[in-house]
Amino acid sequence: MPTAREALLDAARRALADRPWHTVRMVDVAALADVSRQTLYNEFGTRGGLAEALLRRAADGYLAGVDRALTAPVHDRPAAVALWTLRAARQDALVRALLTGHWAEGLPRPDRRPGSRGRPSGRPSPRPEELLALVRDRMAAASPGVAAGRCEIVLRLALSCVIAPVPGDDATDSRALRLLREATRPVVRERA
Repeated sequence: MPTAREALLDAARRALADRPWHTVRMVDVAALADVSRQTLYNEFGTRGGLAEALLRRAADGYLAGVDRALTAPVHDRPAAVALWTLRAARQDALVRALLTGHWAEGLPRPDRRPGSRGRPSGRPSPRPEELLALVRDRMAAASPGVAAGRCEIVLRLALSCVIAPVPGDDATDSRALRLLREATRPVVRERA
């Protein structure tokens, strides 16, 4: 059974799927989660705290997928992370915004003002450059012999496919995915 916090975040996500964030009211989220509005405020402090928790949850879910991708064979790890990044960003507008910094209309945005995190104990969602660094460092640590710079290039290539998709490219085995696979193949050096 999900905790009250998880139930509230699920409810907020359902509300966000139905309408733009600026129209989602705390009372609506509480009603969807079948809890009192006070419970919602006790958990997140403010509407901004709820938004930040939604973003943090999306970032944590993306990072959990990165960790799963890093269980691939060593030579496939950069490709697996790049493919996960592309798929996750295509499937989840919050992940796409967290990775790119481009916030589509109707999404909650992080409040970067000092002291505006809703609840003092809440962790802020990572900025795109922080998220990229986290993933790059995890890739490099899990891929012996693969330079951190190569890991970053692979990620940036995946993000370029997110930001500027190939026209008509929405199939599971798309041209962008094939491009990522090709770009992340291990380099075989020929002897002279």
